[in-house]
Amino acid sequence: MARGGGGGCCPPMDLMRSEAMQLVQVIIPAESAHLTVSYLGDLGLLQFKDLNAEKSPFQRTYAAQIKRCSEMARKLRFFKEQMSKADIGPTQLNETHLDFDDLEIKLGELEAELTEVNANNEKLLRTYNELLEYHTVLQKAGDFFYSAQRTAASQQRELEANQSGQTSLESPLLEQEMSTDPSKQVKLGSLSGLVPKEKAMAFERILFRATRGNIFLRQEPVDEPVTDPVSGEKVTKNAFVIFYSGERAKTKILKICDAFNANRYPFPEDVSKQLHAVQEVSGKISELKATIDMGLAHRDSILKNIASDFEQWNHLVKKEKAIYHTLNMLSVDVTKKCLVAEGWSPVFASIQIQDALQRATVNSKSQVGSIFEVLNTKESPPTYFQTNKFTSAFQEIVDAYGVAKYQEANPGVFTIVTFPFLFAVMFGDWGHGICLLLATLYLIIREKKLASQKLGDIMEMMFGGRYVIMMMAVFSIYTGLIYNEFFSVPFGLFGKSAYACRDSSCSDATTEGLIKVRDAYPFGVDPVWHGSRSELPFLNSLKMKMSILLGVAQMNLGIVISYFNAKFFRNSLNVWYQFIPQLIFLNSLFGYLSLLIIIKWCTGSKADLYHVMIYMFLSPTDEIGENQLFSGQKTVQLVLLLLALVSVPWMLIPKPLLLKKQHQQRHQGHQYAMLQGVDESVGAELGEHHEEAHDHEEFEFSEVFVHQLIHTIEFVLGAVSNTASYLRLWALSLAHSELSTVFYDKVLLMAWGFNNVIILIIGIIVFIFATVGVLLVMETLSAFLHALRLHWVEFQNKFYEGDGYKFAPFSFALIREEED
Repeated sequence: MARGGGGGCCPPMDLMRSEAMQLVQVIIPAESAHLTVSYLGDLGLLQFKDLNAEKSPFQRTYAAQIKRCSEMARKLRFFKEQMSKADIGPTQLNETHLDFDDLEIKLGELEAELTEVNANNEKLLRTYNELLEYHTVLQKAGDFFYSAQRTAASQQRELEANQSGQTSLESPLLEQEMSTDPSKQVKLGSLSGLVPKEKAMAFERILFRATRGNIFLRQEPVDEPVTDPVSGEKVTKNAFVIFYSGERAKTKILKICDAFNANRYPFPEDVSKQLHAVQEVSGKISELKATIDMGLAHRDSILKNIASDFEQWNHLVKKEKAIYHTLNMLSVDVTKKCLVAEGWSPVFASIQIQDALQRATVNSKSQVGSIFEVLNTKESPPTYFQTNKFTSAFQEIVDAYGVAKYQEANPGVFTIVTFPFLFAVMFGDWGHGICLLLATLYLIIREKKLASQKLGDIMEMMFGGRYVIMMMAVFSIYTGLIYNEFFSVPFGLFGKSAYACRDSSCSDATTEGLIKVRDAYPFGVDPVWHGSRSELPFLNSLKMKMSILLGVAQMNLGIVISYFNAKFFRNSLNVWYQFIPQLIFLNSLFGYLSLLIIIKWCTGSKADLYHVMIYMFLSPTDEIGENQLFSGQKTVQLVLLLLALVSVPWMLIPKPLLLKKQHQQRHQGHQYAMLQGVDESVGAELGEHHEEAHDHEEFEFSEVFVHQLIHTIEFVLGAVSNTASYLRLWALSLAHSELSTVFYDKVLLMAWGFNNVIILIIGIIVFIFATVGVLLVMETLSAFLHALRLHWVEFQNKFYEGDGYKFAPFSFALIREEED
């Protein structure tokens, strides 16, 4: 995973160390600064330090350029929104080479043109929607008046039979005489329009109350939703006509229409004028429709031209903005002729960085080249591990807990194997493992296509961890073969069972009725144990003891890694007063328990290991009796118990005392004042000694002792709790097996027993959904989280501090990843 860089460490351990880093200073001529930073961004191996942290963004040298980039980014976002509305996606067709200034001008021209086109289209569309509403009002109101005229005609005929007076039907309806008495004739006005349907009842009620009932309102729903000219949204509306008398009533009605967003349109009372208005509106609608279509086609043409270059422009603007942000982190020399940059880079990248500086000098035609030099510093460098698409996901698992400090041992190397294996111990079923493997192989085979697509949050996580899941599936197949479980069903893949029935009475296959007739089953659990009444205690014992062995082995690995950490950082105190007593304490108790488990498996002894471990503490001098596994066991246990007791004060007492002694030795001879008139070099050396002494003046023995006490108690108690925590491997494995058995027996076999095709199909469907939903999703997630906890808490806390920070170089490749 890492290329090395751990000085003084053996070659196999180099993979555990982060890249060797260096603090560098680059002095760049002003005329080549932009191109130099651009080349370094292409290289992506230099993390710049902000040398202008005390300045606000507006006080920095290139604030104006960043403002220009932000404005161009705003225009590109505007283009993207317009393309999204027009359902036009970005395409990479053209390879144009525009510089920054030309692109700024072009984007401004395109924005102005597109804004003008949109404004014209919006005006035309609003007018078009108004005409559509007007056309609807003319139709509905015409129906109202036509119905009224028919009623008036029937009434006129009745009057003609009784009176000699006549009234012309061709005259406007509102001007017809309502009675034979001219003095009682009333002149009425009318308003027509559309009102939203959900407001129609309230609209009518308010009108009635405001005019005290002195109006006549007629409403009718419009068949289809119409586009509102103001909002541009489809709205279900009612057409209305209001008859009123007097200007006061008209004023009230107009205010109420405005409050209810009721759009009003004029309606001629004369029939001939109505027909003329309908024809005129229909003609304008046709003309506007053609004009709008032409405008939309022109807009789409502009957007398609933008889409062909959008990705290239967008990347160029983001690249330029990143360059100017980086230039703002550089210190400008007082002569204004050069910029000074400082940053971290891997040691191996020195030649590549210098080559980039040289190319920038030549291509910018600068008369002066850039100066590259390495600085001495006491700052803690960033941590950089080189990963690939396989190892990156495992490294992310570690980094989620905490980033390793500079050249600290990297748990990611071990996580590649231990994480999927511990998962598989809990998930062991080679049928389920094959299902996981097939799903993961699909992601791996199509990774190039899927990498360029927008996936959901869950799919994005699965795709990012596809190689982790693949390893989990492979190890699950392996442990499933050991457990001999395929969807909870045993198979004799590696030969016949070593056991057979002693007589016909052992049809239930209990251990009392079985005898060994051939050699042991060559690999994994004998299939005869599955389905027997002895399966549960046998597998319980196997998985529980295996969990303890794995846990003790991994905790020992963590302590061994802490030893190499201490050796690497030349911390002899941790080697002698932390690593060795921790190793002795852990193995005197739980290492010994692991040894007893192995001996019991090899010898087939019936000894009770719980009894052995309990009485090792409670009655160490008593005889072991029938629980003895080897000769001299009592003496060994006494020695181990004594070592465990001695290791606790060994961890607690010597280290604080030795730290105090080292502190006193550092301060011997540093209590003298500096002589006047000494040589500057000597003065500087004495100053360094005084600074070193000042760094150690705050040593407090009580604080160091309390810290060591806490550390010791934490380890002693943690050794017990962490060992118990590994029993989750047994518990989750048993739960997974039992759930799988329940789904097989109570769903699939039960459905098979009905001898009905429909019930069998339903049972198969339920079994598939239960297997996928519970065992392949929920159980996978559960086992994953528990494996994660075992690595973060039980394993990494033995050696891993994780208080570093990541190497974050200035890289255009990272900008592209963020865009994707």
